[in-house]
Amino acid sequence: MQSRLPASINFAMQSEAGEGLHVAIIMDGNGRWATRRGWRRVAGHRAGVAAVRRVVERAPELGIARLTLYAFSSDNWRRPSLEVQSIFSLIAAYLRIERERLRATGVRLEAIGRRDRLPRLLLREIDACEVATAGGQRMHLRVAVDYSSREAIARAAADLVGEGGMQSQEALERGLAAALDAAVGNVDLLIRTGGEKRLSDFLLWESAYAELVFTDRMWPDFDETNLEAAVAEFRRRERRFGGVPTANTETATVAADSERVAAELSAEVLRTP
Repeated sequence: MQSRLPASINFAMQSEAGEGLHVAIIMDGNGRWATRRGWRRVAGHRAGVAAVRRVVERAPELGIARLTLYAFSSDNWRRPSLEVQSIFSLIAAYLRIERERLRATGVRLEAIGRRDRLPRLLLREIDACEVATAGGQRMHLRVAVDYSSREAIARAAADLVGEGGMQSQEALERGLAAALDAAVGNVDLLIRTGGEKRLSDFLLWESAYAELVFTDRMWPDFDETNLEAAVAEFRRRERRFGGVPTANTETATVAADSERVAAELSAEVLRTP
C-alpha cells in the first residue's frame, strides 16, 4: 500500500544530471531477519525478493531513473555453498517471474559484475531478461551479482594501461570515469539497510559524492514508505560538491557588512586628531 505524502515534497525533481535520480541500495539483513525468527537464512533471502518487487515498483514514481541493487558481492562466495546456490536460484526465479512485468512497465534490467563464475541457469535468465527489457525507458534497473567495485576499478585501469590511455593523472581519471559511470552517471543516493554503516566494496567510484542513508530496518521489512523517507531525506540535504552555495541574500549580507566596516573606518579616521 502506498502512502500519501505532502505535495511540497517534489519527488519528480531531477538530479544534477537532469535525468532523474540514481539510487543505489545495499540490501542487507536478510539472514539476520530470518535467524531472529528461528528460520533458516534462505527464508530471509526469499522475503528479500518481495522487498525488491516493492521497491522496483515504487521507485519510478519517486523520480528514480536508475536503481542499482547489490544482490551478491564477490565476497559473498565465502558463505556456505548451500546458501550461495539458494541466492542464485532466487535471483534466477525473480528474473524469470518478473521479466514480463518489468518489460510491461518500461523497466530495463541489466546485470553488472562478473559472469564467468555464475551458474548457467542464472546466466540464461539474465540474458533472457536483458533482451526482453532492452527497450525499457521508464527506469534502468541494475542488479549487481558477483560484483566488486575495487575489482571493477582495477580492471578499468588495466584496460586503460593496455590501450596506452594512462598518459597523465587527468587522463586516467577521465578514462576511469568513462569506463565506470558513463552509462548511468554518479550515484545520488546510497541506502543501506540492516544497521551496518559501510559501503562494502559497492560502487566506490560512482558514490564519491553520494548522499548516504543508513537504516536499522532489515531488507525484508523495507517497503515503499521507507524508500519514500530516504528520498525525502535526500531532498532535504544541500549538495555542495565541495563548493559554497551562493545566493542573493548571502551576497547582500556580504555587501552590507563591507559598507558597515567602511563606515566604521571612516568614522574612526574623522575622530583621529
